[in-house]
Amino acid sequence: MSYLRYVKVVGTVHVLPESISEVREVILRENPDAVAIELDYGRLVALLRGEKLRLTQALKLGRIGMLGYALQEIEKFLSKDFGTLPGEEMIEAYELARSIGIPVYLIDQPVEVTLKKLLSAPRIEKLRLVTEVLALPLLGRDVKIESYTILEQEFMRKYPYFYKVLVEERNEIMAKNIMMIVDSLLVKKRKAKVVAVVGLGHKKGIERLLSRYTPKR
Repeated sequence: MSYLRYVKVVGTVHVLPESISEVREVILRENPDAVAIELDYGRLVALLRGEKLRLTQALKLGRIGMLGYALQEIEKFLSKDFGTLPGEEMIEAYELARSIGIPVYLIDQPVEVTLKKLLSAPRIEKLRLVTEVLALPLLGRDVKIESYTILEQEFMRKYPYFYKVLVEERNEIMAKNIMMIVDSLLVKKRKAKVVAVVGLGHKKGIERLLSRYTPKR
């Protein structure tokens, strides 16, 4: 039996209110032994405090700050039509699990590590990102679960390096951390159930990785 037998992966769209409801419903229905969340400690604290990176702060931080600011503004732009702030479904998973006594694990790598890797992106990708951020106010917004695959494919085509760092490498890190959680649970008991809350773009990749390996019991 692969690790996927022990894990329910919930794929969310960070700006859709439906994702908040789905996270709550799945956790209550599955009543897992652990909840794993696509966050690192720094991002969790920032979300709980409602902290956002300001442009003046980003400028002081240099290239890594401006890159983080650009990615933040893209998510904020996409969320405007839905009344949901990016990451609210992660807060819901964290607070709900804590309220009913389910251990919470943060499975993503530190955001600073991700941003440093992104600084090595080809110049054409960084210029394209800046251009698209500047053009955001001119664009329409149509973020739906059904169209997410198309958006992901377009991002992969236009930003292959960004996609590798933001999606593929983090899939491997998060899948490995989920497997460690399952292993630790199986040491204590014969059965284990983990709900993993991740962005929709990570769901299939993580499930594919989990299906390749079998726990050593």
